[in-house]
Amino acid sequence: MPVHPDQLQRLLRAEEWNPCSILGPHEEIRQAKRVTVIRALLPEAATAAIVTDHHQSPIPMAPLNGSSVFEGIVDTEVAPAGYRLRITDRIGNVTERHDPYAFPPMLTDYDLHLFGEGTLYRAYEKLGAQVCERQGVRGVNFAVWAPNAKRVSVVGDFNDWDGRRHMMQNRGSTGIWELFVPDIGDGMRYKYEILPQKGVGPFLKADPYAAAAELRPKTASIVKDLCGYRWQDQAWMEERRSRDPLSRPLSIYEVHLGSWRRVPEEGGRWLTYRELAETLIPYVKDMGFTHIEVLPVMEHPFDGSWGYQCTGYFAPTSRYGPPEDFMAFVDVCHRHGIGVIMDWVPAHFPDDPHGLAWFDGTHLYDHEDPRLGYHPEWNSRIFNYGRTEVRNFLINSALMWCDRYHIDGLRVDAVASMLYLDYARKPGEWIPNEFGGHENLAAVSFLKELNTVVHREHPGAMMIAEESTAWPGVSRPVYVGGLGFTFKWNMGWMHDTLHYFSLDPIYRKYHHNELTFSLMYAFSENFVLVLSHDEVVHGKRSLLSKMPGTDWERFANLRLLFGYMWTHPGKQMLFMGGEFGQWHEWNHETSLDWHLLDYEPHRGLQRFVKDLNRLYLREPALYEVDFDWTGFQWIDLTDYEQSVFAYLRRARQPDDCLICVLNCTPVARADYRIGVPREGWYREVLNSDAECYGGSNLGNLGGVQAEPVPWHGQPYSLRIMLPPLAVLLFKPT
Repeated sequence: MPVHPDQLQRLLRAEEWNPCSILGPHEEIRQAKRVTVIRALLPEAATAAIVTDHHQSPIPMAPLNGSSVFEGIVDTEVAPAGYRLRITDRIGNVTERHDPYAFPPMLTDYDLHLFGEGTLYRAYEKLGAQVCERQGVRGVNFAVWAPNAKRVSVVGDFNDWDGRRHMMQNRGSTGIWELFVPDIGDGMRYKYEILPQKGVGPFLKADPYAAAAELRPKTASIVKDLCGYRWQDQAWMEERRSRDPLSRPLSIYEVHLGSWRRVPEEGGRWLTYRELAETLIPYVKDMGFTHIEVLPVMEHPFDGSWGYQCTGYFAPTSRYGPPEDFMAFVDVCHRHGIGVIMDWVPAHFPDDPHGLAWFDGTHLYDHEDPRLGYHPEWNSRIFNYGRTEVRNFLINSALMWCDRYHIDGLRVDAVASMLYLDYARKPGEWIPNEFGGHENLAAVSFLKELNTVVHREHPGAMMIAEESTAWPGVSRPVYVGGLGFTFKWNMGWMHDTLHYFSLDPIYRKYHHNELTFSLMYAFSENFVLVLSHDEVVHGKRSLLSKMPGTDWERFANLRLLFGYMWTHPGKQMLFMGGEFGQWHEWNHETSLDWHLLDYEPHRGLQRFVKDLNRLYLREPALYEVDFDWTGFQWIDLTDYEQSVFAYLRRARQPDDCLICVLNCTPVARADYRIGVPREGWYREVLNSDAECYGGSNLGNLGGVQAEPVPWHGQPYSLRIMLPPLAVLLFKPT
């Protein structure tokens, strides 16, 4: 059928949602003969022709009704890859390329069905910019979800950012737009030009599924083929599948990649992913940490957000190099026996104009009502967890990091803000759920699905919740009513512990319960004890600066705090700089104060953390039974007058145990008696007051013999020297 004038005008105005109905090859009857009519919108062309392998000379194309739509007739059926368009522009330049409208869509009806029901769990291999080959022609298949747009075009370096050149095909009720652009490939910059149904347009948006993006302040997406990297961590990945993280050692070093260490000789620039692989990983390995947790490396426009206001949920930030280099960083971590956890932010997103906000001219990813869609604390937008496509988008992001980048775990940021409709809101600023409560039921359902799918698709991968309330069952399986996380951050322990250790020791006896209370709920969840970046910024002071007393007492207090943390039930995480006693608060714009290691107190603290990790790794009593009472027993929690605590940690084999004693005052206590479960020699395996750590070198000369004197409800007891502000660990032999 000939092109209707109205349809032609919509195409010329770049308002056509179905460009394939006009452009590309079409079988038609002309003069009682079946022919192939090929049309192309070529606003840059002075003349155009069709080149095929079956015709000796080009077939001329003529403007349709004097427009920039050119039409040519081929008297035989021609395959999509069997012809090319030869274009001569107005200054005489001649180019030749395949016709994007000659190729059928890549997404199948089954893909669209799964997308519509929210179970297309490998959408990151379908949507976005996929480098591929269609009928022998290399190119990029673009697909984007924008159901309320009037027209979507892909624009970029390959078409002079002209939205008329590559208008995308609407795939029906799913709201997906798709187009294969031949003859382009890796490295091309692009965006989507979206014409909304209402309002002024069009406007440009970065690709929500982009695999790479430009370095800020530029905002274009970048075509990236990620199939070329050859992983060498097969042994790690295979072993991870059968690993039970609950009974394995987990000592996490939290890192902001841009400020761990910089290059002062080159203007204080960041280290690249590959430079970090050469420096950070050996350091973490030497310090004895089992995992690195990186603050979000998802692409983000503002350095000061530390990655928590991200616009690229599928793209590692270009600040430190291309995606392949981040793959190499993770690969090297695994080959050195170091796991990689990444902070991940599904709680909110920023309103940057190139990002997800107002994506197709509507509140596509968030709620229109600010009582549901606006986050007052962070001035950002809240995802609409009740929308199938939004849930699928976020779940795909989580799966992609575990799949393409071999990430070992995701620490889900700000879970509490997702769970409660009234989070950070005053009365009248939120809408109750259908039952009148303040629980965000859609977010609860989303988190359960997220954790179920991640654990199913990637056995051994960890999901960690930053959740600060008493929501029950955060780290319990979905099938028993929990949210399904592997671990939950223990924020209560962190607040109580930091408050206790910030007190002058003379007052600690009045706050004795702040160190004992955590055992009232220690086994209600699978906890990670955290001293994170949030505790050393915004005027909260560094860990060392929080400690009271003289400089010697500050270091002793911090060693005591770390000893308590590593021996308390639960896994542990420490933010960078804490291990050697950073004096200043963390500043994301500068390097850590590595020069402090020129001074012995800082070297001693670092040495203590290293030895603490090594002891942790070789003593199953410190990690095998972290989440059950069988792994912990109080020996004495009542000596508040002297601020002394004594407890026992057990491995799966009950006889494999450690005795832990804390003296939280600067007073040395000779002949201090503690009860122990059996006779024998108790070797002193750790003493934070040792001279090599910067202590006063008081101790027990390597160990103590148990005496048959019942004490603290135990049949035997030890008479020990308790050094000031110190932690002692004894192992029966």
